[in-house]
Amino acid sequence: MKVESNALKALPGIRHAFFTREGGVSEGIYAGLNGGTGSRDDQERVAENRARMAAALGVPDGHLLTAWQVHSPDCVVVSTPWAERPKADAVATNTPGIAAGVSIADCGPVLFADAQARVVGAAHAGWKGAVGGILDATLTRMEELGARRENVVAAIGPLIRQPSYEVGPDFIAKLIGLDATNERFLVPSGRTDHARFDLPGYIRARLKALGVGTIDDLGLDTYADEARFYSYRRATHRNEPDYGRLIAAITLV
Repeated sequence: MKVESNALKALPGIRHAFFTREGGVSEGIYAGLNGGTGSRDDQERVAENRARMAAALGVPDGHLLTAWQVHSPDCVVVSTPWAERPKADAVATNTPGIAAGVSIADCGPVLFADAQARVVGAAHAGWKGAVGGILDATLTRMEELGARRENVVAAIGPLIRQPSYEVGPDFIAKLIGLDATNERFLVPSGRTDHARFDLPGYIRARLKALGVGTIDDLGLDTYADEARFYSYRRATHRNEPDYGRLIAAITLV
């Protein structure tokens, strides 16, 4: 049902999960633990799946909170369940019993915790978000709640890995145009003018540059592991009409 970061698991007073697709009630292309409120899955099944996730985290049903994700650089602070989901791509909290979460299906879920300050956060870091500042924003919001970057543990969960992530010339030009040293995150793919992009490597480099104290990467590929993970790109390659969403979340005990 979930995989965990050893670095986060070792922290006192913190509970987290990178949920897999195993252990849910959804069927068909969503088979398993689909947490996607934005998917076209039966929303009663999605609600049951999310209730199971909340229970696994030890928070009340309805206290596992994910925003309406739009590949933005915005992080919201939450202390109580919201009536309407804000548009944002990261959530931070210092309130016990609230699980800060994100939904993903190839993009990078990053969970953050400062156990000393009792502040946690979750970010949805795809290519656009990682470049656009979502990691920066999450750390800034956590600092506003009392966290210190050097005390933060950040864990990079299941996401699309370099062997599965081929990109074209426009992507390559944008990446290198931002910073010529970004070429180190690309390797040849075998197709002319194409390459394979190391998204987790890019995220790790951004976190290190931002001063995060400890960075843990689980090393799991959503595209390659169909039994455990949903994948937007895999569904697209198969011409499937939709795809399930994985949930990553963290809470204070």
